[in-house]
Amino acid sequence: MARLFGTDGVRGVANHSLSPEMTLGLGQAVGIYFKELSDQHRKLKAKPRIIIGKDTRVSGDMLEAALMAGITSVGVDVILAGVIPTPGVAFLCRHLGVEAGAMISASHNPVEDNGIKFFNSQGFKLADEIEDRIEAVYEKRGELERPIGVDVGRITTRHDLIRVYEDHLVSTVSAGFEGLRIVLDCGFGAGYELAPRVLERLGADIVALHNRNVGSRINVKCGSTHPVILQKEVLAYGADIGIALDGDADRLIVVDECGEIVDGDQIITVCGLDLLSRGRLKNNKVAVTVYSNLGLIQTFKKHQADVIVTANGDRYVLEALLEHDLILGGEQSGHIIFLEKNTTGDGILSALQLLQVLQRSGQSMSELAGQMERFPQVLENVQVARKEGWEQNHRIREAIQEAETGLRGSGRIFVRASGTEPLIRVMAEGPDEDELKRLTGRISGAIREELG
Repeated sequence: MARLFGTDGVRGVANHSLSPEMTLGLGQAVGIYFKELSDQHRKLKAKPRIIIGKDTRVSGDMLEAALMAGITSVGVDVILAGVIPTPGVAFLCRHLGVEAGAMISASHNPVEDNGIKFFNSQGFKLADEIEDRIEAVYEKRGELERPIGVDVGRITTRHDLIRVYEDHLVSTVSAGFEGLRIVLDCGFGAGYELAPRVLERLGADIVALHNRNVGSRINVKCGSTHPVILQKEVLAYGADIGIALDGDADRLIVVDECGEIVDGDQIITVCGLDLLSRGRLKNNKVAVTVYSNLGLIQTFKKHQADVIVTANGDRYVLEALLEHDLILGGEQSGHIIFLEKNTTGDGILSALQLLQVLQRSGQSMSELAGQMERFPQVLENVQVARKEGWEQNHRIREAIQEAETGLRGSGRIFVRASGTEPLIRVMAEGPDEDELKRLTGRISGAIREELG
């Protein structure tokens, strides 16, 4: 059987590769795993509990019904939180003391996609070995004895839980945002109602875009992956800043007062340098992925701070934060973890931390973002017939080595195979964009000739 779990939970086209039947079985497997885990530690007679949240996309109701049917069928109770950001589920796992949490969302992906990601009792995404154990249960789900009568799980709907999460978000800042004019793009996603409410509660002047529960339009030419409308509206309203969330509100992209994009690297730089200046950047380090801009690394080194560079993916950033005892890390895409305040990337929370720096500094967003000089990056995705063994190909290795020599130590070359598509990604970074295009072109040409 093909592996269920990918790099971020279980994903697929809803009602096709991610079917209700699969989701029901996955719910049973997850329920059994956490039930057995809780039985090892629990002396109370209460059933274990799993909280479920979802974003606004159309297929969310269908998959929610299948997932909670699977979980309750093995004797585990379900708490339904309704439409709520992914980081809200992570926070509520800890706050409620439940065994696990599940979020039904495909994040920034198109409407037809959906996914399910799981959190443990501490609000952390599941480790690979836990996912492997759940898959092993999934394969044998038909052989397991089912509870009957009062031993079947029950379902409780808690409409108040999003307010609990809202209170937590507000508590993470020390002052209000009176006087700040903000354009907020909710992307028709999970933060459509919560994000404007939080910012208005903190005193900001808000212009909200795409802030309705319209599941057929989630991420469609809006939100963090399509900030063009936000850029125009920031200029039209003379706003101090624009903020765009993705479908499950676990990441953000910002627009400064001039309509220019401020990405995750710059947000980490602004917030990290603020923490550093106040002696609150733990161990004087942040964690970012290999795709983060060299300008970020140079900026922190200039301020006598260091940067841990991880493999691509927020789970690796989290691993680095825990291993090195750090509090701030993230990705260029805007998936940022403030570990003292939540256990996963949180778009609304990250926005609040950035707005706090903006308010406190007295500077404009463009001035703050300008603290980091962004090196040009050129990325080319090369379609290949096969991607296996590319690292051992002599011609490709030679082209990469020649390109690295050509940069003369002033940049870097990064080549990796896509985890999900027949692509090899070639990225070059350095001070001269034309030179980067020439170098990536050479490497891409060698890859096409050898593997195309």
